[in-house]
Amino acid sequence: MSGITYEDFLDLSYTPTETDLVCTFRIAPAEGMSMEAAASRVASESSNGTWAALHIDDTFTDMGATTFSIDGDTIRVAYPAGLFEAGNMPQVLSCIAGNIMGMKAVDTIRLEDCEWPEAIVEGYPGPQFGSGVRQEIFGVDDRPILATVPKPKVGLSTERHAEIGYEAWVGGLDLLKDDENLTDQSFNPYSDRLTESLAMRDEAQDETGEKKSYLINITAETNEMLERADEAASQGNEYVMVDVVTAGWGAVQTVRERCEDLGLAIHAHRAMHAAFDRVPDHGVSMRFIAQISRLCGVDQLHTGTVGLGKLANEDTVGINEWMRSDLYGLKDVLPTASGGLHPGLVPQLMDAAGGNLCIQAGGGIHGHPDGTRAGAMALRQSVDSVTEGVPIEEYAADHPELATALEKWGTETPR
Repeated sequence: MSGITYEDFLDLSYTPTETDLVCTFRIAPAEGMSMEAAASRVASESSNGTWAALHIDDTFTDMGATTFSIDGDTIRVAYPAGLFEAGNMPQVLSCIAGNIMGMKAVDTIRLEDCEWPEAIVEGYPGPQFGSGVRQEIFGVDDRPILATVPKPKVGLSTERHAEIGYEAWVGGLDLLKDDENLTDQSFNPYSDRLTESLAMRDEAQDETGEKKSYLINITAETNEMLERADEAASQGNEYVMVDVVTAGWGAVQTVRERCEDLGLAIHAHRAMHAAFDRVPDHGVSMRFIAQISRLCGVDQLHTGTVGLGKLANEDTVGINEWMRSDLYGLKDVLPTASGGLHPGLVPQLMDAAGGNLCIQAGGGIHGHPDGTRAGAMALRQSVDSVTEGVPIEEYAADHPELATALEKWGTETPR
């Protein structure tokens, strides 16, 4: 027999193999705990260690993680691929973002990034469409697709919700989007909202000659989500929306499988993400949430506004780059910029984030002095100004809806 202690999980000479999952953490050791001692405990607790020395025999399969790098407050940990069940994201999170978040050996710990080996990635489907939704659904590839949430975001009747959708669609937007907390309430039931909104969508398509669609929120208990996805597909919709963090990653994987059968794209809302990623020295990063979202197979994901909107700033550009990067053939994810956007911010947004994205504005459309349709026209005009290479103020001279929006909001960032 031999013994296993915390020190066995620290090896600064170790070189990760091509099948290891490598995770980067930032940690602050507890008082009286050295960085080396805390770092070894991270690897131990997140794999197969415990607080007491173990005595094992040769029937044991070593699935221990190894902390192989310490650089200031940043450590890197390598996990053998065999530690993880193929295609089981909840199990992966239970390892690398589970009990270690509550260890007394660290005052704070934050999972910043992961390097995913092909041995793990191959167990996940990735997106069905990814950024290809722009071309495959809407037939455009030279501009962002545009979306809005009716305002007030909850409390509208089904009829009024659909009417606002119609105004936004004919004004030039591509997508109507449910709010993250609008599901199947009595004031606006799911089935009625789906039917009436798609009827308005069809009218808007006929009037504009452009393809339109609807990000309808199916978030619920998992079996209910599947039934709602079936209903959306049966009525000719192209999308479902899921609050991926609150629904849970196992549920997201189940919905992804059903959407493959139905040919539906998945728009992922990140509600509750800040409970995990907003505190800069504890929890997990939005980059990590984006990574597991891509593996589980969403097609669009909210990633921030590069600091231009009303929400806290984050590494939007870096996250978007990762979601578009090569990952063993997995499709990319279309970033969605949302939260306090209006037409005057579009040039700055597209300069920072490019045109391969979805832009969603709420108050920046419906708060237009001339109403929703004019607000939608202004947002579309702001995008057109960028794609045509014309300064937005100059473009506004011939587009009164945009001129009114700029007069109201300018290019200021809301709070």
